[in-house]
Amino acid sequence: MPGDAQAAIRPSPTAIPRRWSALIGGTFQMGSADRGFVEDGEGPVRPVTLSPFAIACHTVSNLQFGDFVRATGYTTEAERYGWSFVFEGLLPDEARDPRTRRVQETPWWVPVLRAYWAQPEGPASSILDRLDHPVVHVSWNDAQAYCAWSGTRLPTEAEWEMAARGGLDQATYAWGNELQPGGEHRCNIWQGDFPARNTVDDGYFGTAPVHAFAPNGYGLHNTAGNVWEWCADYFSPSYHRLTPSQDPMNSEPAPNRSMRGGSFLCHDSYCNRYRVAARSSNTPDSSSSNVGFRVVRVEPTGDAA
Repeated sequence: MPGDAQAAIRPSPTAIPRRWSALIGGTFQMGSADRGFVEDGEGPVRPVTLSPFAIACHTVSNLQFGDFVRATGYTTEAERYGWSFVFEGLLPDEARDPRTRRVQETPWWVPVLRAYWAQPEGPASSILDRLDHPVVHVSWNDAQAYCAWSGTRLPTEAEWEMAARGGLDQATYAWGNELQPGGEHRCNIWQGDFPARNTVDDGYFGTAPVHAFAPNGYGLHNTAGNVWEWCADYFSPSYHRLTPSQDPMNSEPAPNRSMRGGSFLCHDSYCNRYRVAARSSNTPDSSSSNVGFRVVRVEPTGDAA
């Protein structure tokens, strides 16, 4: 591992305590009947019953992922491939080369050489000043490796949505139906005109700390915006018709794995998938500067470790 990466994962005296929300399970109304993307299969709304589980109140931070890398010597897929996608607005002017090959439909994504979790914008960047931010540039496979080491697992889509709802029934967001109740920003998403101008009214241009903004009713932070969160399921637009109502998980093999929650790049004009029922997906080896994960404890009893 490069020396700068070793420095970037030094233990921090200001580590955020690992906290868990232990949910007793039960039945909730999953999915959405309105404002969704038909191609994502957000509906129909249906009752889903879950067994008890405990989910992390925060996404996995840079510091936590650094502990994993230090202990195991793990190399992420972005490191093995030698590059990862970075949002153009996060790059310094000299790095925004218009000749760089980009995805035609989303030209704001730039493939950056040697961009990975400890160098989120490439070799000139570091996580030393954001150890409490969510780890990014991690693939679904990387998340699985972290889970195997930490005695955790990824949440199913149903577990993620129940926890993200915070006890509210069919609310649009994790805190209710208003995006900014009383004018208060409750999540880290794009403000302004995407992708040209971000007013940064919520205080963050890129990622925010994992404990930023008020938690939902179950104590979870940032289930809307900040970073997309990998889930255990294979992705299918027919999820609600394929899976049972008791502890559903889509285990039917498919090219993509599910993601939930939206990211700091989501905007109503382009991707309002920061709604609690919204879904998305990517291939399990994909990584970018707006994708991370949170975990569920394998054994939901006992105190947080």
